[in-house]
Amino acid sequence: MSDITPAAKAVPLTPDICVIGAGAAGLSVATAAAAFGVAVVLVERGTMGGDRHGLASAALIAAGARAHAVREAKRFGISAGEPEVNYAQVHDHIHRVLTANAPDHSAERLTALGATVIKGEAHFIDRNSVSVGAYRIKARRFVIATGSRPATPAIPGLDSVTYLSEDGLFALTRLPERLIVLGGGASAVAAAQAMRRLGSAVTVIEPELLVAQEDAEAVAIIRRKLLREGIVLYERTQVLSIKGQRSSIRVVLAGPERGPQQTIEGTHLLVATGRTPEIAALDLEMAGIISDAGGVVVDKHLRTANRRVFAIGDCAGGAARDPDFPDAANNHAGLVLRNALFRTPIRIDIATAPRAVYCRPELASVGLSEAAARKKAGDIRILRWPFAGNDQAQAGWETEGFVKLVTDKKGRLLGATIVGDQASELIVPWCLALKKGMTVQDMADLVAPYPSLSQTSGRAAVSFHAPLAAKPGIRRLIGFLRRFG
Repeated sequence: MSDITPAAKAVPLTPDICVIGAGAAGLSVATAAAAFGVAVVLVERGTMGGDRHGLASAALIAAGARAHAVREAKRFGISAGEPEVNYAQVHDHIHRVLTANAPDHSAERLTALGATVIKGEAHFIDRNSVSVGAYRIKARRFVIATGSRPATPAIPGLDSVTYLSEDGLFALTRLPERLIVLGGGASAVAAAQAMRRLGSAVTVIEPELLVAQEDAEAVAIIRRKLLREGIVLYERTQVLSIKGQRSSIRVVLAGPERGPQQTIEGTHLLVATGRTPEIAALDLEMAGIISDAGGVVVDKHLRTANRRVFAIGDCAGGAARDPDFPDAANNHAGLVLRNALFRTPIRIDIATAPRAVYCRPELASVGLSEAAARKKAGDIRILRWPFAGNDQAQAGWETEGFVKLVTDKKGRLLGATIVGDQASELIVPWCLALKKGMTVQDMADLVAPYPSLSQTSGRAAVSFHAPLAAKPGIRRLIGFLRRFG
């Protein structure tokens, strides 16, 4: 971190922007502002770049996918046995990915751009100032980007055992023999599948349903895939208590419909039941900023009750809080930059933000699900096309899944769900279509390369006109044109 001389400590720092938190969102704001010549102070109490659990998770998932590809190679006529997994080297792979990304997050880079980087805990002391150790910072605008930490559920006995958080999972150098995962959200499901593919015996326990916020038909495909790969699933199951015994952990579950209790045993326990905003140390009340369990309360413009202060990313609550869209940090950062640098009016639009579950097959969605659309919009059309009907999917043996579109009766897009290979990439055009108010006819007019998975989206869009083929008048018109046209 950059140093400030003792003489400078006696004088308050007066930047245009003070960013609190050097995770992905905070760094985006600070880097862009400094690049435009804006005076910026960035405060971080821990590691530059934040915990980066999303990137570490992507590296773990990629390793699991490679191991699975070895097992599946025989489907292509390639002889291969059970992969030999050296988990210490998997650990090294994850941390090489993080290290390769580290220069973009360094204090030196920020300092070279002209920003001032201070290591320490920030506390608001009034509406216009924060203190960080011996420093006082009085800025025109503040951006709170302190992120979140893994949440700890209130389960009897949990505090008496050693368990892994989502962040701690990536520090392991030995493969867990029997892993119990508490939680069935997007990150929990993806991590569970990756560890199973690398060789762990995995059990997932979820008090509701797996990724319950997503389309039930799409989640059913993921559920079947997890079961086929050997993951044991307990859905709609409550954990009564947790006990440690020698080198194992025992989890006591409520029985189905008040039946007898069940006990499952594992060597490792991963608690992945969500995250909680990291804001307790900021003394927000000193600045007139309101917060609650969901984070710093902001409006649709990401402003707090103190108009000088924005909150972005995982620590932002209020109008920015959407449990179905937890990865909003970079989107928030871009909006705040537009307002802070160019005074452009901003407004968050959760409705057009994509969501993704990075298990295999992937699940990605944007806008309204079928269930939500039926409640909200009433008269809707559901269009779908299976991956099994796509030549590229057939060539790669990736035929599980479908594209599902939700439209109004005129064909205006309301939402899209894709479950299948590369769903997180295939959803991008639908995000644009939803944001621009396009119809499925607009999307059907796009020409995709052949063969490509993108053609699945095109076929789903074209299916909007399928009912016309059954109308007698249309059939008579086509017959007339065929003979006399």
